[in-house]
Amino acid sequence: MMLSFPVLEAIGIFWVADAIGGWVLLWLLLTAIAGVMLIRFERVAWGARLLFSVQSGAHPLAALFASGRMLLAGGLLVFPGFISDAIALVLLLIPGTWVDANRIRCGRPTTTPPLPNPPLEGEGANVTPTTIDGEFKRESDDLLR
Repeated sequence: MMLSFPVLEAIGIFWVADAIGGWVLLWLLLTAIAGVMLIRFERVAWGARLLFSVQSGAHPLAALFASGRMLLAGGLLVFPGFISDAIALVLLLIPGTWVDANRIRCGRPTTTPPLPNPPLEGEGANVTPTTIDGEFKRESDDLLR
């Protein structure tokens, strides 16, 4: 079974090359580059994805599965052939593979909630803000470097 996959890929490459010509080489080159870029991106992003899922209270196993799907899809894109490219595309289109902006912000919505309006009358209406007094000492620029 494992040996039949590369054979099927080779047959598919020859069949498509017979149909469209030398464009197959360009396709295989571009998918290999896309696969390498996907693997390099996911190599850096998996830690942040795991951290964000833990901070948002989600189960970290979901983030690991999403990273695993991305790495597997990248590996399939690097492997030459059209069957592996189709499987990689299916893996990339599975819901939950790509993290949306709301989940990146640790489960919080991307827009900040409006601040409450200050009271116009009654308690707290004409309260002067508290000023904190303190001392400071200016340091020379040489000590700050």
